[in-house]
Amino acid sequence: MISFARPRRPIHKPRLPDGLRIYAISDIHGCAHLLQPMLRVIDADVARSRPHYAIEVFMGDYIDRGPDTRATLDILVERSRRGNAVFLKGNHEAFLVSVFEDPSLFADWIAVGGAQTLMSYGLAPPDLKREEPTSILRDLIRAMPTEHLEFLDNLRLSFTCGDFFFVHAGVRPGVALSEQQENDLLWIRKEFLESKKHFGKYVVHGHTPVRSADVRYNRANIDTGAYATGNLTLMSIQGSRMLAV
Repeated sequence: MISFARPRRPIHKPRLPDGLRIYAISDIHGCAHLLQPMLRVIDADVARSRPHYAIEVFMGDYIDRGPDTRATLDILVERSRRGNAVFLKGNHEAFLVSVFEDPSLFADWIAVGGAQTLMSYGLAPPDLKREEPTSILRDLIRAMPTEHLEFLDNLRLSFTCGDFFFVHAGVRPGVALSEQQENDLLWIRKEFLESKKHFGKYVVHGHTPVRSADVRYNRANIDTGAYATGNLTLMSIQGSRMLAV
């Protein structure tokens, strides 16, 4: 279902530079079966409307919870070779890196969907009573293609274009965008979601699942809980027009 999304209380309509179109997706969470159709939608739209330039912005949480992290990263690595995609870091990617560095966090990672990631790489669900996290993580690193590890190492924290600021979770109100801390960009919820402020740019984000794209006068949330709902949202932006699919 396609819905036209308009800010509820427009103060200033954010705009992209003329001739540029952005396609944004967030919180894929291992749902390769939902990602592929959305990429076909993007390709068909570009072929039909022929924008002067198109940028794809993926806003983090590619891994965990859903059924196929490995296939999802395969698809995104391949997509990156086109040269017009931006890949942002989500809190799940950051957390996995933390687990690699500190295996004592392993059980916490399993609790937020890490077991599905392990299984997507052909590893058995962990038995935390019998297996050492360090050994399991070593096996996971061996099972992950080099391209996947490099992909995770090269994720960006944010992307700015025109009047838009793309980020995984949000920003801390009252702090300049150039001075935002990584922890807030990846994890913030309440302070950002309840803020009525203008953040300096129009913020497009995910991280906190909503039933359908939540487009407001100062931000848009496009995380529709794909792994739980089967609904992966794509937002296209051209000029000051935002369309959520």
